[in-house]
Amino acid sequence: MMIKQQFNPAMAITSISLASMLMMSSPLLQAGERESLEQLRSTTLNLIDMLVSEGVLSKSKADILKKDAEAARLASAEKDALEKAEKQAEKGEPINEVAAKTVRVQYVPDFIKKEMREEVKKELMTKLNYKAGERLGMPDWIDRIEWTGDVRLRFERDAFAEGNASPLNFTANENRNAAVTNTSEDRDRMRLRARLGANIKINDWLSSGIRMTTGSNVDPVSPNQTMESVDSKFSFALDRVFLKAKLGRRLSATGGRMENPFFGTDLVWDPDLAFDGVFAKYTPELSDTVSAFVTGGVFPIDEIQSSDTNKAKSKWLVGGQAGIQWKTSQVSSKFAVGLYDFQNVEGTLNTVNATDYRDTAPAFRQKGNRTFSINSSYVRSLSPSDNKACAYGGPCGLASKFQQLNVTGQVELLTFNPVHIILTGDYVKNIGFDSNDFANKTGLALGSFKKENQGYQVKLSVGTAKVTNANDWEVFGAYKHLEADAVLDAFTDSDFRLGGTDAKGWILGASYGIDKNAWVSGRWLSADQISGLPLGIDVLMFDLNAKF
Repeated sequence: MMIKQQFNPAMAITSISLASMLMMSSPLLQAGERESLEQLRSTTLNLIDMLVSEGVLSKSKADILKKDAEAARLASAEKDALEKAEKQAEKGEPINEVAAKTVRVQYVPDFIKKEMREEVKKELMTKLNYKAGERLGMPDWIDRIEWTGDVRLRFERDAFAEGNASPLNFTANENRNAAVTNTSEDRDRMRLRARLGANIKINDWLSSGIRMTTGSNVDPVSPNQTMESVDSKFSFALDRVFLKAKLGRRLSATGGRMENPFFGTDLVWDPDLAFDGVFAKYTPELSDTVSAFVTGGVFPIDEIQSSDTNKAKSKWLVGGQAGIQWKTSQVSSKFAVGLYDFQNVEGTLNTVNATDYRDTAPAFRQKGNRTFSINSSYVRSLSPSDNKACAYGGPCGLASKFQQLNVTGQVELLTFNPVHIILTGDYVKNIGFDSNDFANKTGLALGSFKKENQGYQVKLSVGTAKVTNANDWEVFGAYKHLEADAVLDAFTDSDFRLGGTDAKGWILGASYGIDKNAWVSGRWLSADQISGLPLGIDVLMFDLNAKF
């Protein structure tokens, strides 16, 4: 039985390049060697014809290669003439004019051979136009797409402290209402995150991006999928789809669903949170070592169709940030100030015996922000303390407005490169918190509650700047303090105390590269409540990461 070998264009091209090198750079050959070289030339020409027949190489380019082969043959003939001329000179006979003008190279060093080989190969590839579109007859846009992706396997243990309040206490407390379902039973889970995306260059000034990820379609801050055989399939949905326009050397604008455009930490924004909307960024250079950045955008949070029976308004985020970066060979530092104005996210009391402001309740929450009952207007004249509509299933609105002033700084020491030492500090204050408005909505007396509108985080990291190769490593430690109404609990870190605000505690972690684009990592997050109901949670995570 005969087995037909599959034609390999790459192997054929390599053979041609080697043959061309031999034909153009070989020293004088003996008769037998000359015969072998002629056979190699013949094989090379056959390979070129085969590339044409397979559609890999156009006929015009094949003709160019054949001309090069013929030129190599003539060069070899000139060398033969040189050898003959030298013999004639030894005998005192007249020297052939062509041979007299030719220089004989007795020895070619290995490094020169290597350089010649690379030059020949480069020239050959250029003549072949060795690109996907030319080589395979595919459209040129294939070369303008860059594929990206990653997979993360995780073991997670959630350990609950003794003395935690019952889940019923969270849902029965109007001002701390939160959907907490477990406060005492430790939980072990296998989790997975998979992402696949493409960056697309449309033209010189316009590009695009698209990415799909696992995770729940109703959870904007977690792409993790819990592994269990009773689920027949994992959910997979778009979390990135945008257009980016380059409007100048230092100015760009982006619209769609994209990654967080602001410099910061997970104190304010969960790392997996996607931003819907449009933003512009300007990055002027102030000197050789100093540059600045200014970012501003508008982002819809919850689009609401207002009417006579639904007086709630659409919820928006209008945000801006300005910063400066200073970088030398020894130190890199970055500092930024941002203001994030969340519009119409606070709750509004329904009209008596109506539900006209029902949509002022948040569509998604984690836990921590203080709340009040939207349906309480009909009992306000009786006794605010009797208001339990929120606690027993009625809609809850956020008791505070949110205008977040955020200051972030980072200093990176490069003295011990490739080991970097990075110190990061982050501070946030909700300047939109109004004590009088809060008291009016909750029915609490002034002086009976604290503002609880600030948060901060300090983190120290030591190791390689990015763990991407074998033996790269990083260790870090952080302390976080995030009060109840400092930020929207919906958008902050989903891992620290299993998400939300009103939390303080420590974070320790490490990563180690086991091979190129593959690494293991671990984190321990230990957090307790600041002022709310007792709830302490330790989260332990071990990850195996791979990317391409």
